[in-house]
Amino acid sequence: MKTAVPCYYHLDVDVSPERVGQVRRILAAHLRYWDLETLVEPVCRGAGMLLEAIDEHATDKFISIEMWWNGQHLITAVGGDDRELRPDPDLRACLEHIAAMSDGWGCCATDTGGKVIWFSQRARTGERVPLVPTAPEPSLREVLQVPRDLPVAALAAATGAHNGVLEEAR
Repeated sequence: MKTAVPCYYHLDVDVSPERVGQVRRILAAHLRYWDLETLVEPVCRGAGMLLEAIDEHATDKFISIEMWWNGQHLITAVGGDDRELRPDPDLRACLEHIAAMSDGWGCCATDTGGKVIWFSQRARTGERVPLVPTAPEPSLREVLQVPRDLPVAALAAATGAHNGVLEEAR
């Protein structure tokens, strides 16, 4: 049974219109590397929408993007330290799209007064890979007996008989 390895990726970027496409390609490459081809389109679309909204509405455009894969869910978080970013109607439309296309999403404040917007995508049926095997590996439950010391005469007789068979065959 194939087991999934938890994965994490972090990217810091200054958002600009030309960087949105670059970030989408970087995230897509990591998802393909993690064998999550089916999540490339929704994750890159969601991250791209958030980056475009941040580029248009934020004053501090330095953000961090993080992705966590745990074998069942991929969580993508986009966070920055812009205290002035407010959910105006354009940003609300972006958040509505994120909510509609993801399995879960949220927004929270950081200790520095910034915000983190995250969304999750679940691996669909047939793609789910457990982190650990559900059944234990087969193990040897019987103890093997250590061979007892054979008397030297028995060994000599066994090799002598063998030699005798070889000599008779010649």
